[in-house]
Amino acid sequence: MARSVRDRDTTPQPPTPGDEDTRSLVQLLRELPGIVMELLRAEFEQFKREMARKSKNFGIGSLLFAIAGGIAFFLLGTLTTAGILALAMIMPAWAAALVVSGALFVFVVILVAVGIALFKKSTGLVPTETMNSIVQDAHAVKGEGRFDS
Repeated sequence: MARSVRDRDTTPQPPTPGDEDTRSLVQLLRELPGIVMELLRAEFEQFKREMARKSKNFGIGSLLFAIAGGIAFFLLGTLTTAGILALAMIMPAWAAALVVSGALFVFVVILVAVGIALFKKSTGLVPTETMNSIVQDAHAVKGEGRFDS
């Protein structure tokens, strides 16, 4: 059974190495929207994969951080009590409690400062790989830079 023109695969096929591309300008212009749509679909798929990977890592890291914080909360309570009881052997209990509280306050300030610095340094959930790929595609369309021929 003969295939009609509509049944034929009209997807543009890249020429194999050594073959001369004999497509006319009109044919190339007809193929351009399909190529652009294929490129956009591929970029969007890359974006989805990248964001899923980054979100998963961020979520798991946040969960582990929250669990560690909860355990550290109870640990801090027991260590604080032990420190106060140890210092109460050489000074009044109220003074021991103030000394331990002051040391904890300094420790908290240091941790907050380091945490703020790390948050400012992080790139967050920005899809940098996809953005770089889109910029490279735009340069390739303009004929600038390195791209596959």
